[in-house]
Amino acid sequence: MPDDPAARDAAARDAAEEASAFSHPAVAPDASAAYGAHPDQVVDFYAPRDGRASAPLVIALHGGAWRAPYDRLHLTPFVDFLARRGFAVASVEYRRGGDGEGVAGRWPETFDDVAAALDAVPELAAAHLPQADPRRIVLTGHSAGGHLALWAAARHVLPADSPWRLPEPPALRGVVALAPIAHFARSVELGVCGGAVTQLLGGDTDFAARAALSDPAVLLPTGIATTLVQGRADLVVPPAVSEAFVHAAAEAGETVGCTFLEDVGHFPLIDPSADACAVVAEEIAQLAF
Repeated sequence: MPDDPAARDAAARDAAEEASAFSHPAVAPDASAAYGAHPDQVVDFYAPRDGRASAPLVIALHGGAWRAPYDRLHLTPFVDFLARRGFAVASVEYRRGGDGEGVAGRWPETFDDVAAALDAVPELAAAHLPQADPRRIVLTGHSAGGHLALWAAARHVLPADSPWRLPEPPALRGVVALAPIAHFARSVELGVCGGAVTQLLGGDTDFAARAALSDPAVLLPTGIATTLVQGRADLVVPPAVSEAFVHAAAEAGETVGCTFLEDVGHFPLIDPSADACAVVAEEIAQLAF
């Protein structure tokens, strides 16, 4: 625990918020489908709980610093919360971790998977989640998943020789990124998630070349409606990271919305028992409906 009383209080609040977010039982999906041969290449589908025949489709990407121990299971209460708000939801799993314990991400597999999943979801949803309206898709993600959501929405501005590049913007109503690791340089300066960004990109040797293909802050402008939701009291991904991304977007000539929530940390954004989660659902609704 930090010696400073204010820092101790902040750390205690962060721990309590994390415990609350992880206290909810996992919610089983209504259907699941594979988008590849690897066990992690799977999408879970959740039907809107209000019984509507047609609903906007929210594609959700979980966080966890791109590390193997954190999978989509911890996001299921949030995903179910969205389904109870009238959304059809697709929750995407992807390959994480690496050869060493605690290593963040796999290059290029993490990005291969997110690209493949996003390309496959419309067809998979048509088969497994008929309530999903493919004309109303919103992409969301939390923390490292927020990074992946922003990246997936920017694939059409990747270099022409990138295997992940799309020939045109993806068919999205927009992106709602929750406390995203959205600006790599600022994240490295702040030591976000124990150096996870540097690990994701394979270390300092490959950092610059790989960041050019994966850092949302350099893949701008996208032309995709984008909103960030960020807690002012976030100790995991500090608000300065979102602020740096918003500034980079403005420098690129693009306006990005950012809703800052006072006295809110990292985890209430995906905690169905927290008021912040309702704010997230409203931000998604503003783009989807």
